[in-house]
Amino acid sequence: MAAAMAGCASDAPVDRGTVQGAEFHASELIQSEGNRVTQVGMRANEASLLQLADKLYRRNPGEWRKTAPNRDAALDLIQSAMTNGQAWAPLGGRRDVSALSLSLSPEFTGDRVAAFILSCHDTIVTAHGGRRDFYYLNGVDPQHIYNAARNMETALWVLNTRRGPGGQPLLLANEIGPDQRNLSFEREFGKIIGRLDLLAAYTTERYRRAAIGYVQGLVAAPVLAFLPVK
Repeated sequence: MAAAMAGCASDAPVDRGTVQGAEFHASELIQSEGNRVTQVGMRANEASLLQLADKLYRRNPGEWRKTAPNRDAALDLIQSAMTNGQAWAPLGGRRDVSALSLSLSPEFTGDRVAAFILSCHDTIVTAHGGRRDFYYLNGVDPQHIYNAARNMETALWVLNTRRGPGGQPLLLANEIGPDQRNLSFEREFGKIIGRLDLLAAYTTERYRRAAIGYVQGLVAAPVLAFLPVK
């Protein structure tokens, strides 16, 4: 058994990449550490949403045909709408959780993949105070970030369970069967939820530590005061 396991291990890929940091931009000079953490998380979540859009389009090719001549063009439209903060016209002006509800309703007839992904994105951006970029004086409410994580959990559950009038899933996503097992959607949503929860915890801890540091400064000031040496 040990020999068999060793043989399997030898076939596993050794090089799985290296961690990559973002290139320096002058705008970082007016960002605090908290701003930078928030923005990095936002970009990572946007990348995850685009990956989910690609996966959903591959499993539901009829959706991108409602929007563009090919899948890549449809993905470009989604990315452009994310970057520019554009409302998705088929959603009729609805934003964040209201748009999310419509995108997962049986009555919606537009490109459901684009509507669903952009509604998730808009929900996350709204929880961040309506911003994608963060600088000094731009804080986020940890409770709103936490709520966004719970909304993503709900969105994933609805995606996996809601059916149309004919009993078919509104969108094909995760699949567990005797011959195939595909949980990649679950994993990618898990990354988004984990990042949001971590940011909520980090922001709460940061505010708490600032208050504790202030009190510590008041208490320690008499002890740390310099004494005359002459």
